[in-house]
Parts: sequence; structure tokens; C-alpha cells
Amino acid sequence: MSMPTSASAAASTFAAGSSPSDDHIMLELNIANQPFTLTNWYKKMNWISTIALIFPPVFGIYGFFTTPIDSRTFLWSVIWYFCTGLGITAGYHRLWAHRSYSASWPLRLALMLCGTGAVEGSIRWWSAGHRSHHRWTDTEKDPYSIRKGFFHSHIGWMMFKSDPKKKGRTNISDLNQDPIVVFQHKHYLPLMIFMSVVFPTLVSGLGWGDYRGGYFYAGLLRLVFVHHATFCVNSLAHWIGDQPFDDRHSPRDHVLTAFITMGEGYHNFHHEFPADYRNAIKWYQYDPTKWLIRVCHFVGLAFGLKQFPENEIQKGVVQQKQKMLDRCRARIDWGIPLDQLPVMEFDDFNEMAEQQNLILIGGVIHDVTNFIGVHPGGKALMKSGIGKDMTAAFNGGVYDHSNAAHNLLSQMRVGVVRGGMEVEIWKRAQREDKNVDLVRDTNGVPIIRANAHATKIPSPGTLAPAS
Repeated sequence: MSMPTSASAAASTFAAGSSPSDDHIMLELNIANQPFTLTNWYKKMNWISTIALIFPPVFGIYGFFTTPIDSRTFLWSVIWYFCTGLGITAGYHRLWAHRSYSASWPLRLALMLCGTGAVEGSIRWWSAGHRSHHRWTDTEKDPYSIRKGFFHSHIGWMMFKSDPKKKGRTNISDLNQDPIVVFQHKHYLPLMIFMSVVFPTLVSGLGWGDYRGGYFYAGLLRLVFVHHATFCVNSLAHWIGDQPFDDRHSPRDHVLTAFITMGEGYHNFHHEFPADYRNAIKWYQYDPTKWLIRVCHFVGLAFGLKQFPENEIQKGVVQQKQKMLDRCRARIDWGIPLDQLPVMEFDDFNEMAEQQNLILIGGVIHDVTNFIGVHPGGKALMKSGIGKDMTAAFNGGVYDHSNAAHNLLSQMRVGVVRGGMEVEIWKRAQREDKNVDLVRDTNGVPIIRANAHATKIPSPGTLAPAS
């Protein structure tokens, strides 16, 4: 009997009342979704990318231990490292993937050639994947989602095949109209070999006779550093740092990542405002990519630099701070809410005060039993207020208590006296669904600001002068 090799055939098998074997199910799964086995592991590998990631460090380490380094070659390696890295960050990323600024053809050509030397695919391929990453961040369609682990987001997504059905689609029609992008994509392989290895080797060789050093240091080892520096944008920038603009997704800001990635480490800002040509918006933050774009703009090579309105950026900052503040507020005990306290008559309060240590402040009844012994003003003063309305005394008549004292008092609430000044009026308005001056946080909890407590009643009198 022939094995079902399609979804319809598998469905026929089920309809006939038989159960497909594990082999049948495996045939239905894309190789990316099948578990690793001794017989299929090599099929799951993307060998071209894997070789491109393994060859440079292996042979580069060999060259490091067998080739003395010339100071001129070392300096050239550092220069070419920055050139190829900026070709990715200023070119591939901010110019082509996000169109955060426009560039003249000489600058576009230079960025294309330098970016090609980083060996990270063509502009067209790289930008398509990156736009997909932004559109589908942290989801199954994110090509290098940090949710699948640090290794996956760093290099695993390139080494192993992915399910094409889970690929996030994006529009790159604008890139197909750019002749430099089209030319590079068409001739990527020879351009990549020349710019990544041949060119840096020739500079060292023709310049000061160090062909071997140029090949190993400016070529292979430089490439290893560029690779993992830019790969950290996908991994480290989604792993460590703060989220000052939004915390719904994984991107984060961290100065360490910024230094490693030539300024791309302020990634929370970037994901919130991707069309902005900057990643670092403060003058002291490290962002050499931004500085390069500004210099190019100054000399007329770049134009149309996009910046998100500062007012809207600050909105995001304030909203995120408020969100964090609300989380802190939710962990604090603010006492029993006023609208949950029982309401009683003043006579009932007087009667209960004969059995309990109750005082009335601002219409709210407080049980001060556990505080009498530690009251800074002494036991006698506290006991003298039992069963009385101490609103005036608490608010300046005897002492104008601090905000901390009002906060502490909120932990002692046990009830509300009917008609008790502002409190009962507020409660009645709540029951009748009338508008009241009540602010709630994002968790629906009333916000009690400093000096805005129910027990804080302005006193018409003044404090007695200090003796």
C-alpha cells in the first residue's frame, strides 16, 4: 500500500478509520518543525550560512597564532571594522531598511560596498528580514525572535532552516526601484568576496607588504567581530537594559549594547520610533552611526533626516514612567478604600468609642489602639482625643501633621460617619454615579497624592508660634 504524501491523502487515511504512522506525520511536517535525529540533523542545517559563520573564526584563530601583527595592519583592521559595521548600521539598517534619511548616490554606493564587506547578505534580503522583524516583533513570524532563545536570535536563525509558512511578509517594492540595491543583489557573491577579503588584503599588501596579515586580521578576524557586533542588535539588545519608552515588547536600551553595536543599543527607542535616524537622542549617548549621518548631512551627502516629534517622544516617556509607577503603587497597602468602609451615625461612633480607641478625623473613623503607645506626642494626647472629632487638631490646631502621618493614618480606618464632612458627600456621589474628583491609575486604583488625603482638611486657623 502506498504511503499518503499529502494533506488530502492523510485526511483520507483518517476517514478510512486507520491511524497514520509517525512516518506519515513526519512527512507532513516541514523539516524545521521535526525534532533533531541522527538521520535528519543535516537536513535542518542552512549550510551556506553555517559555513559563512564557522569558517572566519576557525581560520582567523589559526592566523592569529601563526601570523605576527603589524601595527599598520592592526590600525587598518580597526578602520575597516568600523567602515563595514557602519555600512550595516548607517546603510543597510537606517538608510535602506527604515528610510530614516535620504542619501546621494556616492554615499549610497560607499555604504553598499562597505556593507557588502560585512557579509550579512544583500541589502534587499537583509532589509526584508529586518522589516519583518519590526512588523512581527516577538511573534512566531519574527525571523530572529528573542522569545526562541538568545542563541536563536543571535545566530541560530541563520544556521537552521525555518518553516516558510511562518515567514512574515513585508513590502520591499521601494528597494526594487533602487539601482544600487538591485545591482548589489544581482552581483552579491563576487562583490562580497572582494569587499570582505580581497580588498582588505590588497590594502595591507600593496600598502606595506603585509598580505598575510591583511588576509587574517583585516579580512577574517575583522569579519568575526563585525558579525557578532551587529548580531547583538538581534540578541543582546532584546535581552538586557531598560525600557524607557515601551515595555510591551522585548527591545531594550543599554549603553553596553550601544558600544558593541555602533550605537544600535538604544533599541527600545528604535523600535518605538523606527523611522528616526537616531538611536541615541541625548548628546552624551554613544551613537557613531548618528554622528556619521549628521556629518554626511553637513557636507551635503545626506538629506531629509527624519526625527520623531520631541513632544510625542516625551509622551511615551511619561506614559512609561506612569506605568512603572502604577506597578509600584499596586504593591503598596493604601488602607481600606473609603467606599468600602461601613457608614454609621455620629451617635454610634460615640457609643463604640466607649469600648474602642476610636477617633474621628475628616469624617473617617480610625482605631488607634496599636498606635497610642508609640505616638510621638505621648499617650495622654492620644487618649484625650478618643471619641472626639480631632480633625482640626490633626490639621494644625495642635500640630500640622506630615504627609507620612496622613499615610499612616489610612492604615487605621474602620468606618465613615454619615455626613462626616467631605467623605460622606464623596461616597454618596459615588453611589449615584455622579462625577467626582477621583483619579485612578491604569490598574483602576485611586491615586492618593501627597496632601490629598481624606484626612487632610485645610484649617482656617494658624499654628501657634514656636516658643
